[in-house]
Parts: sequence; C-alpha cells; structure tokens
Amino acid sequence: MTQHADDHAHEQHAGVAELRLASGDHGLVPRRDPLAEDLPLDRNQAILQAAKQVGAILKRKGHRFALAGSVAVYAHGGTQNLQHDVDFCFRPEDAGDVAETLRDAGLPVHAPPEDWLLKASCLGQQVDLIFELAHQPVTSEMLERAQELSVDSVFMPVLSPTDLVHSLVAAFSEHHCDFGAVLPIARTLRERVDWDRVRRACGDDPMPDAFFYFLERLEVIPPRPKEEQR
Repeated sequence: MTQHADDHAHEQHAGVAELRLASGDHGLVPRRDPLAEDLPLDRNQAILQAAKQVGAILKRKGHRFALAGSVAVYAHGGTQNLQHDVDFCFRPEDAGDVAETLRDAGLPVHAPPEDWLLKASCLGQQVDLIFELAHQPVTSEMLERAQELSVDSVFMPVLSPTDLVHSLVAAFSEHHCDFGAVLPIARTLRERVDWDRVRRACGDDPMPDAFFYFLERLEVIPPRPKEEQR
C-alpha cells in the first residue's frame, strides 16, 4: 500500500496528461493544464489533491465507497501525515464498475498480485482501491456507518472512527506490527471509537491484544474489566 515518489516518475507524467477533470469537463487535461502546474510540491498536499479528485469522480458517478487510511484520519481531525498513498474502500461486487469509472476518467487502474485491492494512480500519487479490510470483505453496513466529512473542502464519505481503527489494528501481525504509527491515531480518535467493539472484532489475536495492553498502560483507553481478562 506504500510506494515512494521515485517509483512514480513515469506515472506522474502519464497520469496528469490524461486525467479528466472531476468538475464535469469531459475533455482531457492537457499536459500544461494549471491543475498539473499548481500541484504543490509538499507530498501531503499532493496526496490530498489526489484524494479529492478521485473522491469527486466516484461521487459524481454515484458509487458507494468510503475514504480509509491516513487521509481518513486527517478528515477526522488527525495530523497531516498522510503516509505515501490514498485509500478508498468499496464492496467486492463493485470493483469492476469502480475500475471502469476511473479508467473512463483517464486514470490507470491495475490488479496487483494481492487479491484484496486494485491500484490506481492520480496526479502522480498511488491510490489503493480496497475491497477487503481487516481480513474481511467491505460490507454495505460498513459503508452505511461512514460519515460525510470535508476532505480539504471536498465532502465525501469517510470510514467511521471505530471501523477505521479496527482496520488498522486488525492488520497487525508478526510481519507488520508498527504500534508507533497507530498510537497517535488511537489517541486522536479515542473518544469516538467503540473500543469494546474493536476488541470483540479482534478476538484473541495476539498482536492487537498486545496493542490494547499498550494503550491501557499509556492510559489512552481504560483497562478491560477484570472478569473479562484471561
């Protein structure tokens, strides 16, 4: 889900040259279009521009989706540390239609070896189109819980704080266990997260359980009642 700027050297030129504006202009954006020239050098702002553009395209076509990942954290009031890419989630059965919409708008879309997402590129930034979060398919219920929030002045559905935190914590494993990246997110959203529901959803998985203990010791979340502790 991450990719460095050097990996996009070719995509930056191709993506900007072909992109159709989400405002409804059906023409192609020329290579010298002001949208491309004004793209800020700051990576966070570039990622926000890509999120806004893709979100506007999906909204205009009526797709059911929700913003996820670090840009969703930002939309909920987190810091502007956007971690390399843009994440959108949608139901598995909508994958083909979403891909077609983005290709019609001039965005390259491809299927990577991983079978739980598609990848696209917008304004030189990687966009992950995810249909499986926390090892489970994205559902209509999850998308219904999404909240309509402003993402740098563009309103779009954003994963609820509980679903967002669960998606991050449930991804912990022996090979991916970066507590430091998720800790500030848990602190920012802690009062809006149903921690009991997140715990139940994670079950007995050891890595999420270790993270919950970590949060308890730091007094980010209250400890579980003694009768629930093993």
